[in-house]
Amino acid sequence: MIYKISGKVIRGDGYGKKLGFPTVNLETKDELPKVGVYAGVALIDDKEYKAGIVIGPGNKTEAHLIGYNGDAYGKQVVLTIKQFLREYKKFDTEEELINQIKEDIKKC
Repeated sequence: MIYKISGKVIRGDGYGKKLGFPTVNLETKDELPKVGVYAGVALIDDKEYKAGIVIGPGNKTEAHLIGYNGDAYGKQVVLTIKQFLREYKKFDTEEELINQIKEDIKKC
């Protein structure tokens, strides 16, 4: 099933940027798929980007837009989820998380 999620970009905790994979965090009222990591596309400023999308606990919705390097705060974004990649999980070390994110992005 393909999900479309739209919302305004809000400030997150900056953890993705710290790891080298900045994300847009969305404030949305849309129905969300189950918690997990997905591949899809993001539409921002009338341009599409491939995206790694995370639906986290508490309906936290964020996406790494591959190739995007602008300031997205306050902008509207539409995420289209196309493929489930893996279950959401906590990692023991940041190194493990970074390696997994790299693998996830390759699949996007």
